[in-house]
Amino acid sequence: MDTGQNLSARLDRRLKSGCRRTKTVGARVSAAEEQEMILAANRDGLNISEWSRDVLLREARRSGGDAVFTELIATRMLVVNLLKPLALGEKVSPTWITEAMTMVRKEKHKAAQEVMQQYTQQAGKESSDGNTMV
Repeated sequence: MDTGQNLSARLDRRLKSGCRRTKTVGARVSAAEEQEMILAANRDGLNISEWSRDVLLREARRSGGDAVFTELIATRMLVVNLLKPLALGEKVSPTWITEAMTMVRKEKHKAAQEVMQQYTQQAGKESSDGNTMV
């Protein structure tokens, strides 16, 4: 049930968009997926239609790479490359660290794409197998 304040905020959102929405985009979902989406919409104080539009547009407008994910992969690359010499008892020189950081800077976008592709392929296999993705 909408409070007067929620209804007013929703009407303000519609007026601010500046365009009349006349097209429909749809997707088939399971009952469980629908419930999950309704809960997410409610958490954001939106109805499912508004929430869905916001999520779809955010994803459509998102650039190809996620900066946070890319930097996380870069950090992982640096740590993994640093652990090997340390585990072998080798000293790590400032020059080595500088070279490793340069390599990470050059390779991080490609590495992030590869990791994301692996996750996407794995998720596709799990959903086509009928296994639940967690």
